[in-house]
Amino acid sequence: MKDVVGSPGTKTGLMLRVGQCGFAAASIGFMALAAGFSSYTAFCYLIASMGLQVLWSFGLACLDAYALRIKKDIQSPVLVSLFVVGDWVTATLSLAAACSSAGIVVLYANDLSLCRTEHLPCLKYQLSVTFAFITWFLIALSSYLMLWILASV
Repeated sequence: MKDVVGSPGTKTGLMLRVGQCGFAAASIGFMALAAGFSSYTAFCYLIASMGLQVLWSFGLACLDAYALRIKKDIQSPVLVSLFVVGDWVTATLSLAAACSSAGIVVLYANDLSLCRTEHLPCLKYQLSVTFAFITWFLIALSSYLMLWILASV
């Protein structure tokens, strides 16, 4: 089962990691552009979680690129186990951060209508949360694939 889409050391694996890194960076970027985000703990947690995701995904993307360049199979049980654990940890943190931030955005935008009265940058908050959920989806996909690859290695 070495030819699974998204496997470490393949082009699709590299694209998956670059996508994770890119969407997490976009989430950070939109949140950082929103004035006053640091006043809310959930938004700070989102920044921290997405920052960890950028580092993790960028590191694995570099490993995939290196494996593609030297044409080496990096699907050893130890490495795949590390990928599984890292993906599960970052997926859990990312989902928690995205959900908590989404809760704050819904509260402010829909329930309290603070976006209109206080002129909060709710659109930037919403875009940041949207990119965080896309990032989480890609991490969840990667976690699932790594678990299947670990079972077959």
